[in-house]
Amino acid sequence: MAKKGGENGPPKRGASGSAKRSSSRRSASGVGRRILGVVAVLGIAYFAIEGGEYGTSDLVKQRRRGRMLRHAIDSLTKQVDSLQRYRKALTTDIRLQERIAREEFGMVRGEKEILYRFAETRDSAAVDP
Repeated sequence: MAKKGGENGPPKRGASGSAKRSSSRRSASGVGRRILGVVAVLGIAYFAIEGGEYGTSDLVKQRRRGRMLRHAIDSLTKQVDSLQRYRKALTTDIRLQERIAREEFGMVRGEKEILYRFAETRDSAAVDP
């Protein structure tokens, strides 16, 4: 049998065009798969960082709140210590007791001191409009 041109020889023009189209389809689907794979990997990485019950942003917020609470606790501890020292001084320091008695209750010491109190007069006729 006689060989026809193109069977075993160089490919015909029509045959080469279809070969190019199928390779471009393969490369386009390969690029699509690569993009899909990259998107999937990025999605998995995002879920690993932010997903679950406590994501990274939640942990950062909790640490910030923890620092604020520790600061508040330290401040309140100092205030409690100060009040405890003041309470002890009230029970033991005679000078502090005397000062409070004079300032708060208007007490005087012995017969040597005289306390003058000035009260405002209440005149029912002089009412401010």
